Amino acid sequence: MDNKITKGISKLLSYILRHSPETIGLKLDENGWADVNELITKFDLYDKRIDFEQLEFIVENNDKKRFAFNDDKTRIRASQGHSIAVELNLNQAEPLAYLYHGTVEKFLSDIKSQGLQKMTRQHVHLSADRETANKVGGRRGKPVILTINSREMHRAGYKFYLSANNVWLTDVVPVEYITF
Repeated sequence: MDNKITKGISKLLSYILRHSPETIGLKLDENGWADVNELITKFDLYDKRIDFEQLEFIVENNDKKRFAFNDDKTRIRASQGHSIAVELNLNQAEPLAYLYHGTVEKFLSDIKSQGLQKMTRQHVHLSADRETANKVGGRRGKPVILTINSREMHRAGYKFYLSANNVWLTDVVPVEYITF
């Protein structure tokens, strides 16, 4: 598949499955799952052609593993990052001692005063390694990597979840657990 087409479809899939399924008239269940055939049909109506093989290629080859199929590949959902209410049924997990968050300079003053907030999403996203955090922060400019003392947060009672695509999730990261 052409890389430019794949990237464009992947971005549109992210938008639809994480933020705005109504854009194409798609229905998600309470766990964020959409019927694959309905998604393909609605994509067509949106003037974006996609077939099952292309969709499967995107799910399997997305560098961030943003999407997942159910076992028989009849349903699809975004792995995390939703701004709409869905229940991903994630299990709590004990985090690594340190996790990382990529951001940019313009957000640092707010983070220094309020910590990391989930804002419009369901969770704050954290990475297990600096390289991934660097990529995430670099999407909006020169990245700034924050180190999160996740072990101490966990000991203090904060809950962590690990998504299917290995993104660490939590509800908030208070300032005292962040190294700038």
